[in-house]
Amino acid sequence: MTSATAAGASPAPAAPRTRKSVTGTRKTVAALFLLPALVLLGALVVYPIGYSVVRSFYSSSGDEFAGFDNYRALFTDDGIRTALKNNVIWVVFAPTVATALGLVFAVLTERVRWGTAFKLVVFMPMAISMLAAGIIFRLVYDQDPDKGVANAVWVGVHDTFAQSSAFPKAHPGRNSPLEPDRGGFITSATVRAGQTVSLPLVGVAPDQMPKSAKKAVRVEPEPGKITGTTWQDFTRGKGVGRLGEVDPSELGYAGMRIEAVKDGRVVASAEAAGDGTFTLPAQADGARLRLPAANFKAPYNGVDWLGPSLVTPAVIGSYVWMWAGFAMVLIAAGLAGVPRELLEAARVDGANEWQVFRKVTVPLLAPVLAVVAVTLMINVLKIFDLVYIIAPGSSQDDANVLALELYRKGFSEGRPGIASAIAVFLLLLVVPVMLFNMRRLRREVRR
Repeated sequence: MTSATAAGASPAPAAPRTRKSVTGTRKTVAALFLLPALVLLGALVVYPIGYSVVRSFYSSSGDEFAGFDNYRALFTDDGIRTALKNNVIWVVFAPTVATALGLVFAVLTERVRWGTAFKLVVFMPMAISMLAAGIIFRLVYDQDPDKGVANAVWVGVHDTFAQSSAFPKAHPGRNSPLEPDRGGFITSATVRAGQTVSLPLVGVAPDQMPKSAKKAVRVEPEPGKITGTTWQDFTRGKGVGRLGEVDPSELGYAGMRIEAVKDGRVVASAEAAGDGTFTLPAQADGARLRLPAANFKAPYNGVDWLGPSLVTPAVIGSYVWMWAGFAMVLIAAGLAGVPRELLEAARVDGANEWQVFRKVTVPLLAPVLAVVAVTLMINVLKIFDLVYIIAPGSSQDDANVLALELYRKGFSEGRPGIASAIAVFLLLLVVPVMLFNMRRLRREVRR
């Protein structure tokens, strides 16, 4: 009887089991491990975002509700509008140039034996902080060619084709026969054949005199010719030397050009020797002697890289220097997964290297290129350090970006309401790009 009842009875329900994840970890244990991270995430990310959103609707004092006034200022304030325009320039050019350079480096380094060493050198700037990179490039872009590498190179190339004068500050002294003339100087009286002319000047420091300069010499007259001397009419020491006369320690203006001018036309010209002496032919008889403006041309001082017109491209250049290596490494990793059979098949079909690169390599790398470009866009939208460090105060308004304007509005100008609105606006710009990047990454994982 007992056995029949037992046989006919339904089996007892099994005890409920605690569900486990794929890795075998219980949800409760997983939640406990995640709890500290969630607390930190809430304290350091969620709460600041929420507080910034609320704060953006209040006035600078935080006592009055301002509605959307702070957001209207984003499109009416001149400083914010300049920052927004510069951010657009950054987003368009910086990721594009960095990705393009990374692609070129990744493709070319595959063909050379020392490609790994080259990749190491190009990637090395990533180990430098933005602050350090900003200081480095502030020095690179220094206006003084003796300090700034960029201008040292630029001036060197320029002076190769257009040599500047050694006498930019030279000018006539007291009782000089010379008077100003269109950037140069000209004698007030005409000269005659057989006459000796003195053309004294001052204003050139002894250490700035040309290396070819020698001790000035008073030249003797020559029949049928006009002779003269042009020199630095200055001797160190009070009461030493005679004004308007060649003294033993004074140097000649080597290479100074002298022109004989009649009725506004140059009839003869000469170049002073190392001792400052020169000789003009008989055609100069009755002419006035002119030292043309080219003798006093100021030395070329290079390009104002950090001026209002070039400061943004200059800072973008420093960013590309840092991040081209990042792009190169990611693209090189993607390139390693490209089937070599496809490249060889294209070559067998008659395609040259440029066609293989453009029509096979780049399309196959399109997903990787998109991820790199979008990642750099997110990074560029938040750019702050380089602009703040590199751009000098005189042109910082022209190089302004949203992150820098947020800092200036919040801390320098004491307007936290507008600063919070800029922060929320930046978040709204970054979030869609981040979502796009995440979707692409998930799609690649599924493949």
